[in-house]
Amino acid sequence: MKRTALFLSLALIGMGSALAADPAKINWSKISTTKIPMFYPGQSTYQWLRSEAHENAAKEVKRGDACLSCHDEEDAEKDIGNKIVKGGKLEPTPIPGKSGYKELKVQAAFDAKNLYIRYQWKTDNAYAGTEHQYLRYDGKEWKVWGYPKLDKDVQDGKTPGIYEDRMSIIIDDGKVDGFAKQGCWLTCHDGERDNPHLATKDEVAANPMLTAIKKNDVRKYLPNTRTDPLDWKTGKSQEELAKLKASGYFLDLIQWRAHRSTSVGMADDFHVAEYRYGDAGKNPFSSNADKKTHQPKFMWDEKKVGYKSVRALDLYKGGNHYLIREQNAVPFDPNAGWKEGDMIPDYINSREDAKGSAADNNAIASWKDGVWTVVLIRPLGLTNPDDKTLKEGGVYNVGFAIHDDNITTRGHHVSFEKTLGIEVKKGTKVDINAVKLK
Repeated sequence: MKRTALFLSLALIGMGSALAADPAKINWSKISTTKIPMFYPGQSTYQWLRSEAHENAAKEVKRGDACLSCHDEEDAEKDIGNKIVKGGKLEPTPIPGKSGYKELKVQAAFDAKNLYIRYQWKTDNAYAGTEHQYLRYDGKEWKVWGYPKLDKDVQDGKTPGIYEDRMSIIIDDGKVDGFAKQGCWLTCHDGERDNPHLATKDEVAANPMLTAIKKNDVRKYLPNTRTDPLDWKTGKSQEELAKLKASGYFLDLIQWRAHRSTSVGMADDFHVAEYRYGDAGKNPFSSNADKKTHQPKFMWDEKKVGYKSVRALDLYKGGNHYLIREQNAVPFDPNAGWKEGDMIPDYINSREDAKGSAADNNAIASWKDGVWTVVLIRPLGLTNPDDKTLKEGGVYNVGFAIHDDNITTRGHHVSFEKTLGIEVKKGTKVDINAVKLK
């Protein structure tokens, strides 16, 4: 109960006029629930989808058939996820104990200002995944400690698996070719982290498009941003990319993060085009590591929280270890008598510092009896060039993802393509229909 109260109180701090309804007081018992099957996809990238390895389905995929036109049988997602997660061609590094399937419960409502999406799912772990990677003092210097479970150092037992839980939604307003039929797979490609043929630094540096946008790796992207949709190494000109984005060829990506955003009652805002970009402005989190010294920038205010750092045995005990600039942080003191094993979060969070389009979204969250309940609050009518404009009567293609059990990148659970309506007209069929609050 203490955790639930803490999440809610933190979330509601500073929201003020950003909310029309109080999301903590919405009577969700009167709003219909849609159960979304979520499965473990492994390395089933866009390239794999269109290859002969896709069990004779490559032709159907290439002509634009929907994933659900083949995978329409009962328990299809459960069968797929439970098979892939055990290991094989689509999962070369299986994670012991990882579940292949989850059920996501989704409800939606709206008022004059906001869309409210409520998510619920059961976690693999018997604790809330609010811990994230740390900066750890080894007696001489501060180094990152704790990585997601797909990382090689975790697989080799060199560092523990530590990563925050996460809930994501991708939104398309009908302007991204293929998303309505094949969903999030349009964004997942060979060359990306933890996927086949990981791009090397030299390969990225040789790509004129990535050099032009000043990126040094490959992240989510949409096929039409490449001259060859199957090859990340190709790319269109900056002028062509600008025209694509102006036409609406991008996806909204909203992520709630158990450590970096819940602590300040927000959800970050990204979009996917030729790369996965943060929206304009500043997200509610930033690196706490000084690039020159590698020391932390901030530490806990011992006068307020009772400690200036934590140790490994403190994790998942006695509350949540958030470092919030305006609430419990002070500038790092390198002469504070640091001992080997002292740890400070690798990220500093701040609601006050978040600004611009990147700071559009609020969220409240609670974890109880093994279940996360997250309410995302998304403003209606946004006109930012990096946001999809949501409005009453609109129908949107969406995809969901759950990152659970100390994982990131492709180690999530995903849904096939779904539709979200905001009180659509009678006779319009959608998977999730937001109802108007009275």
